[in-house]
Amino acid sequence: MKVTGFTFIRNAIKFDYPVVEAITSILPICDDFVVAVGNSDDGTLALIQSIHPSKIRIVETIWDDSKREGGRVLALETDKAFQAIGSDTDWCFYVQGDEVVHEKDHATILTAMQQYKDDPKVDGLLFNFLSFYGSYDFVADSYDWVRREVRILKNNKAFYSYGDALGFRKYNNEKLRAKPINATIYHYGWVRPPKTMQEKLVNFHKLWHDDQWIEEKIMVKESEFDYGEIEWLSAFNGSHPAVMQVRMANINWAFDFDLSKRKTKFKYRVKRLIEKLTGVVIGEFRNYKVV
Repeated sequence: MKVTGFTFIRNAIKFDYPVVEAITSILPICDDFVVAVGNSDDGTLALIQSIHPSKIRIVETIWDDSKREGGRVLALETDKAFQAIGSDTDWCFYVQGDEVVHEKDHATILTAMQQYKDDPKVDGLLFNFLSFYGSYDFVADSYDWVRREVRILKNNKAFYSYGDALGFRKYNNEKLRAKPINATIYHYGWVRPPKTMQEKLVNFHKLWHDDQWIEEKIMVKESEFDYGEIEWLSAFNGSHPAVMQVRMANINWAFDFDLSKRKTKFKYRVKRLIEKLTGVVIGEFRNYKVV
């Protein structure tokens, strides 16, 4: 069984992406790794080259910055990395530049890949998501955040990155058939110094909206992001992946959240109650078919 990791990245240093941690978190269970490195304003290319030269293959790309609708350019860059994977690969393991896998899940992931490698009914493996917010101590777990998504898929070049690269589809926009596994993606996209977070947010929305929208909605005149504008967080009491320990030790800003003052809309409270009683999430968007 051959496993190839893949991702895309641009301006990793400028916007403080933990892409080194993302790649190295799954590198032990990948035979090789394809990284689409976009035209950057910093030393991103050298950063990726320094990780593991014998395992990592770099595809240098130019982003089409005119694709400012729905984050489409992110999917296009994902597809560049995916299409560069060799035909001898069985499974393709996708991580974005701010997603990390805990080493405790490696054995579970490998077992699942072995189990379903030759199962024609399974297109991919479905991961749980933990999205950290403000610091490494809090998780954003309202229904506005991704709860599960496919991160390992068969090496079928009829598959393609969907939307803003959240997940994948196949053929005529058909959803992938995904097998849930007991493994988690640790998403650190909202844990950055407030000033860097603001700059990253402005840059990110340039992939979605025009400059006027950004000026009105994202407050580009603000110098730092306000992490306090959040309705619902939960405390995280588990362990973080080992590759994140150095980054966590170097945190240089303070963030706290009073869990007793959590607030949420009535409809979300009802959904949470129903989920607790039945395990069903009403109205949940699923970019996959569970098998």
